[in-house]
Order: sequence, then structure tokens, then C-alpha cells
Amino acid sequence: MSQDEQFDDYTPDIITLCNDEGEEFKFEVIDAADFNDTRYLAVVPYADTAAERLEEDANIILMRVSEEDGEEYLDVVEDDEELLEVGDMFAARLRDLFDIDLNDLK
Repeated sequence: MSQDEQFDDYTPDIITLCNDEGEEFKFEVIDAADFNDTRYLAVVPYADTAAERLEEDANIILMRVSEEDGEEYLDVVEDDEELLEVGDMFAARLRDLFDIDLNDLK
């Protein structure tokens, strides 16, 4: 299978989240992993058109899957230490997955 055929078969994993004001935002899940017994997602804002996706810089947002009263919800990781540890874990996973040197992206 050629690389073009692989991309033709690609279907992004899109989630829609609402803020407290009821505004909806779409994100593409680029990776998910467990770290210290907690599930985390690495997401990027999702643009609806190919042109928008090409124009945007992808800022990765790290989200924690939490649970309250038996219901799961997503929380943005804001704690500096947790953010660094989880960020390093995802950086290593993405580096291995896509065979890239993340230092070249800085």
C-alpha cells in the first residue's frame, strides 16, 4: 500500500466539546495513553476544511480523562509538573510513531 493510499483511508477521530457558555469546539485526537493510572488524550483543534488545516499551526492540547459520579469528562491539564511529565510521554510516543525529531520543530 502506498503512502497516498494510507492517507486516503485515514478517518480522523474527532471529538466535540462544549465550554460553560455552550460553545462547541472540535478537536482531533492524535494519541491517547495511560500514564500513572490516568487516561490522557493529545488533541489538536480541528479545522473543517483542508485549506484551514494546512494554514493552522497545530498546538497540542493535553487532556485528562476524569470521572465524577460515574460519568467521564475531559479536563485540560494545567498543573505544570503533570503537564511536563505527560507532555514528555506523548512527545516520545509521537516521535516513535511518526519517526520525527521533535527538536527540529522548535
